[in-house]
Amino acid sequence: MEERARQAARVAEQHLAIALPRRWRHVRAVAAKAERLSPLVGDDGALLTAAAWLHDVGYAPDIVDTGFHSLDGARWLLGQGFDPRLAALVAHHSCASYEADERGLGDALMAEFPREQSAVSDALWFADMTTGPDGQDLSAEDRLAEIRLRYGPNDLVTRFWQKAEPALMEAIRRTEVRMAAQPM
Repeated sequence: MEERARQAARVAEQHLAIALPRRWRHVRAVAAKAERLSPLVGDDGALLTAAAWLHDVGYAPDIVDTGFHSLDGARWLLGQGFDPRLAALVAHHSCASYEADERGLGDALMAEFPREQSAVSDALWFADMTTGPDGQDLSAEDRLAEIRLRYGPNDLVTRFWQKAEPALMEAIRRTEVRMAAQPM
């Protein structure tokens, strides 16, 4: 693992392992999956792995600000001197723009962090959304079903996923095509 990814792993562990052990299990599995996917993104493999380690750091109690983990984590990362591209990947991971809109934070998210559409962002979304809350491998469909069950039919999270699902599934499919073309 390159230094950038090692630093990200240390930071994620510091903020999540004790405070949110279930979230930490998820993050560790997402990072492991991202590392396996890193050949798909060439020279950006360490960036992908670092983003996977940090994608949920905004849930940490000492980092929460707005209550929207993607934005809180990205802002915190910038404040800590992390690379703006890494922060933007965290800000926009897994259809975050849809959740931002539901929370009334869409304009702030878009103004502060450019949305990257690339093999890196697709692979990050794939790693996150094919990993369950306890680190188990799931299909994206099963992961969405698990989220809907956990949050219930009227929750903001369930509402945003109803709108975001097509965009997520496109990113999943693009990553699966890359995986088929470049067996790992």
